[in-house]
Amino acid sequence: MLSLAAVVPHGDEVLVPEDEESLKLHRAMKFLGYEIKKRKIKEYVFVSPHNIRIDTHIGIILTEYLEGRWKYEKLRFKRRYKVDRNLARKIYESTGEIPRVGINFGALEGELSSLCLDWGTLIPLYFLPKRKMVLITPARGMERNQLVRFGEILGEIIESEKRKIALIVSADHAHAHSEDGPYGYHPDAEKYDRRIERALLSNSLGNLKRMSEKLIENAKPDSYWQLLILYGVLKKVLMENFFTVYGRPTYFGMAVSLFERK
Repeated sequence: MLSLAAVVPHGDEVLVPEDEESLKLHRAMKFLGYEIKKRKIKEYVFVSPHNIRIDTHIGIILTEYLEGRWKYEKLRFKRRYKVDRNLARKIYESTGEIPRVGINFGALEGELSSLCLDWGTLIPLYFLPKRKMVLITPARGMERNQLVRFGEILGEIIESEKRKIALIVSADHAHAHSEDGPYGYHPDAEKYDRRIERALLSNSLGNLKRMSEKLIENAKPDSYWQLLILYGVLKKVLMENFFTVYGRPTYFGMAVSLFERK
């Protein structure tokens, strides 16, 4: 069953906070780790935009393991996770109406069947207790209704499982908040992030379906497509927001937002 859903950031700044904005996000991620332990969650279904990127197909990772290492400032860490291949295959086999691919690497199974974890997973996972996981990658070239429909099926599948599962959606928001950033400045970055924050706080992610392509392009977010998947999940499993923290310590917006069952 789906016990908890979370939108989480993946900016390095949350790992080693050096200002108030980063610190509140760091503390929010530690709170998420606490909630996972308190709720006795056994597994993660993770959605990350920075792993295998296929423009027109959602990727479902079918390797035996996921592993990687990360460094930031003086911090160094590595992680290795066992994939719940039964659940991953169930998701793959149940979503045939949606453009998706099953992805393996190296060997078909065993120790050499392993794929690299990306910063979209490693940075949030740094704060979370170790669990089995499934990794899914969104597709930016897919129709919005297809992303929502994938989320609906995903929600039904997670809900059908007996153990407690958390859906973790890795998502940083508009990347055009500063002239000093790599994407420059655009006023639509602020508009995008305010709409995202309102949608999270008011449990109204469905409103995002009407967002204009121009606004998304100008804001340069890293969240829109996986939030539509989350919306589809929440259409099938009724949950409501109980905690949201937004911060912008650098040129892009980040948020920690948690949903629990009604």
